Amino acid sequence: MTLNVQNLNQYYGGSHILRDVSFEVPAGKVTTLLGRNGVGKTTLLRTLMGVIPTRTGMITFNDKDITHAKSYERARSGLGYVPQGREIFPRLTVEENLLMGAPSVPARIYEMFPVLKQMLGRRGGDLSGGQQQQLAIARALAAGPKLLILDEPTEGIQPSIIKDIGRVIRMLADRGTMAIVLVEQFYDFAAELADQYLVMERGEIIQRGHGRDMEDEGVRRLMSI
Repeated sequence: MTLNVQNLNQYYGGSHILRDVSFEVPAGKVTTLLGRNGVGKTTLLRTLMGVIPTRTGMITFNDKDITHAKSYERARSGLGYVPQGREIFPRLTVEENLLMGAPSVPARIYEMFPVLKQMLGRRGGDLSGGQQQQLAIARALAAGPKLLILDEPTEGIQPSIIKDIGRVIRMLADRGTMAIVLVEQFYDFAAELADQYLVMERGEIIQRGHGRDMEDEGVRRLMSI
């Protein structure tokens, strides 16, 4: 299962937001997308998920052209999305939130996030920020995606839960059947998980490489400029 993006361009009004963006996300790898606020990362993810129609370029997943597929069609083909801000349903219980992603909740979800099993009857809005993030990831995973896209999962989360989320991401990638795109501002978290990295600036990918080379290739400095 590989996601392939070729020469993707996106516009808002007269502004050119994404500029000939091309990259590949292979299964069994964590591809980390880094960049400061406002460089186009979230626009890219929303385009990948079909929330924003593609203007020009091509998106294929598992050798199938999904460039103009609807969001629900992309979800059915195996794309899972955890948006920035989590966007859980605060008035629904934890169990009801999870069932929005699948007709039944696989047992492996509770193995990855045991705290959720203890809170099935609690409303999502009553959970802490970290627990809500775990719920958002679990909801996406309940549908059994082959590609998981996470938009800044550590934002506003306590360190202990960041560690738990990192453990789950690494475990999912190591199984070899899922491709993962991780958008992250927290450099250390990104560097620890990245098998490959992409750095965006002004709508373009300005640098890419292996995760193990991030420090030597000055990615931390690029994030702080």
